[in-house]
Amino acid sequence: MGSVRYSVACSLDGYIAGPTGEYDWIIVDPDIDFGALFSRYDAMLIGRRSYEVLQAGEGDGGGFDMEKFVFSRTLDPAEHSDVTVVAEDAGDFVRELKRRDGKDVWLFGGGELFRSLLAEGVVDGIEVAVIPILLGGGIPLLPSPADRVRLRLEDRRIYEATGTVWLDYAID
Repeated sequence: MGSVRYSVACSLDGYIAGPTGEYDWIIVDPDIDFGALFSRYDAMLIGRRSYEVLQAGEGDGGGFDMEKFVFSRTLDPAEHSDVTVVAEDAGDFVRELKRRDGKDVWLFGGGELFRSLLAEGVVDGIEVAVIPILLGGGIPLLPSPADRVRLRLEDRRIYEATGTVWLDYAID
């Protein structure tokens, strides 16, 4: 597969969800081509809590037409046949996944999974849609403790209709 990209919406003060996990603050800019964005991926990596949010909202694991891998030590794979449950060795699993032919892999969330895969050195890039809102608390983009990681800006876009700023970084 291609690279692993953490593609996520984030508040200006660094949160990917509100204090109770809510994401109703995320505005959708009419100029963002989500079809093109999603077509870059054929697999998504999801933490258990993010998966449960998708389940509650969509009922089918998110509705995204791609292979889904949920990282959890508590989910019973027999009860979640729509996804592959990964219970151990997340870094090794992603390294093996990256060796397959295919498109990029979307690290969908959440922050804990991002932190662990970043520490394993398997995340290649970060794409953040900065939403013009201050939440004042919630689930951080990168929960602490985490190591310092240098990034290199590869692209940026400003979406005038909503004030959203898209930042695309490679991990140095």
